Parts: sequence; structure tokens; C-alpha cells
Amino acid sequence: MPAKSTLQPVPTVLRPALFDLQVNGFAGVDFQRTDVSAAGMRHACGRLRAHATHRILLTLITDKPDTLAHKLEHYERLRVADPLIAETVVGYHLEGPWLSPHPGFHGAHRPELMCRPDVADFHRLHDAAHGRLRLLTLAPELPGSDELIAAARARGIHVSLGHTDASDGEIDRAIAAGARLCTHLGNGVPADLPRHDNIIQRLLARDELTACFIPDGIHLPPAALRNFFRAKPAGQSILTTDAMAAAGAPPGVYTLAHIETEVGADGIVRERGRRNFAGSALTLERGVAHAAGWLGLGIDQAWALASTAVAKRFDIVLPLIPVFAE
Repeated sequence: MPAKSTLQPVPTVLRPALFDLQVNGFAGVDFQRTDVSAAGMRHACGRLRAHATHRILLTLITDKPDTLAHKLEHYERLRVADPLIAETVVGYHLEGPWLSPHPGFHGAHRPELMCRPDVADFHRLHDAAHGRLRLLTLAPELPGSDELIAAARARGIHVSLGHTDASDGEIDRAIAAGARLCTHLGNGVPADLPRHDNIIQRLLARDELTACFIPDGIHLPPAALRNFFRAKPAGQSILTTDAMAAAGAPPGVYTLAHIETEVGADGIVRERGRRNFAGSALTLERGVAHAAGWLGLGIDQAWALASTAVAKRFDIVLPLIPVFAE
């Protein structure tokens, strides 16, 4: 008779799946490319699920409107052909091309590809996505932004402020037009800012705007994340990753659209030859664990910031999944 195993079952609990609203790539797959294969997307979706993330907004960064439309049409074809991709990619987040082209504020985006908000371009991109644009990030100081925000809200699309140096008055007008979030608050800004009157303080002070934070300890050091989180009203913070192809993959060289990046053992994604960040290698379940520790939250409370708190804004139903009990 074989001996009884002494291994104890690993305790699990059911929690809502994680939902990441800013994913530029994953597991070696760069979503910014125009030739991502069905096999590549299926691999990325499978690896996202291995990290408890079953729903994402596939994020496209600044490019020419024609190229963005081509990418959206391509991903829609992949969604139609594969249920796993369709279930995982529940919509799209356009981060650009309507961002600030000024040094520091444009971040890793190419400023020469940025343009003024144009409602006709927006409608063309909305059609290319088959109505699945769910989130736009823009700089509200650009001429035409109020009209674009209003057009997006009329289609049920959420608008977030990011890569911006908007004044208080410009933020007022964006909120009045329908903007409700801030993209990776604390990032997409120059390293040196005025001590008090700066865009981080202006956005952080707006209770109407839900802040999206990247809890990797790199984009925001733990103390800064703690202070920022405390500054927001209850229910006005969510977690995201800004993940690119290096997330869920080993250190190495990866692309983010036109950018060649290098990721070392420290997990920091940097443009090769430069010091600035270009997305993150964070996986969302790791970000939740960071947030629980750094913010002094229970794991269920931290988990909600990356699952149900996001899903309710986008009217997305999350499956319950087994995860390791803490």
C-alpha cells in the first residue's frame, strides 16, 4: 500500500479577477506593433490570467491616427476569432495622440506624433474599435479638448487627464465637459517641477477625479504613494500597472512601439541610453501585494482597488477566480 502523502493542500479563496485598465504589452508581446499574431495575443492573455488578471483595456500609445485605426481594426479581428482574446480584451485605452508635447510631460511618447484633439479623428478611431473604446487619456490644455471630451462622454467613453500641464481653469473645464480620472498620477511629468504650484498638486486636489496609481515602488516611491492615496477621498483611487512587454517576462531588451527598452534585475523599464521610464514590468497581483503593505490595507481592500473598483466604472462583470489565501 503506498504511503499517504504528507503534503497539505494550498488554501485558496475566491476573489473577483483583476482588471487592468492600462496594459501596453505583456509576456514579451508588444501590443503597439501592427503585426501582433493571434498566437502572440493568446499567449499574452494566458499569461495575464496566470497573474490573476482576466480583464484588461489594451492600451495604445501616441501614434498617427491612421496607424492607430489600423491597430484597432487588427485587434478587433483577433477578438472576433478567439474567445480568450475577446474575454480578456474588453476594450481599448487610447493614451495619445492628444497629449502635451512639451519636454518631460510627453514622457516616452513621441511628441512629433502628437496633435490637437479632433472630433473627426475620434469618431474614426471609435468606429475602427467597433465601439469598444472605453478610455481616453488627453491633455486638457490642448485646443479642442473640451469638444473631444464631450464627444467621448456622449459615446459612454471615460476620459482621463494625463501627460498634461493644465492650469486649474483648464482642469475645471475638462471636468465640466466630463473628465473623471487621472492617468498614472505623479508620472508623465518632468523630474523638476515648481515646489507647490504643479500639475501633481492640481490634479491630486480635485476630488472629482479618480486617481490611477502604479504601485511598483518605482513610478511612485512607497511614501509618495501613501501620501497620494491619503489625499484622495474614499473610493477615488484605483490601481493599474502601465505594463509593457517586459511584464510577466524575464529581464532583457523589449520594445514599446518605437522605443527600445532595457529591463534589469531591478525590474525598472528604461529607454536604452536614457534614464526615463517607459512603462512598467509590474504584474497587477504583485502591485496589489505592494499596496496592501505600503498603504496599510487588508488584502481584500487592496485587491478591490484593482478589480471591483475598476470594473464598476466600466460596467464590466468580473469572474470569481481561486487565488492563494493570505
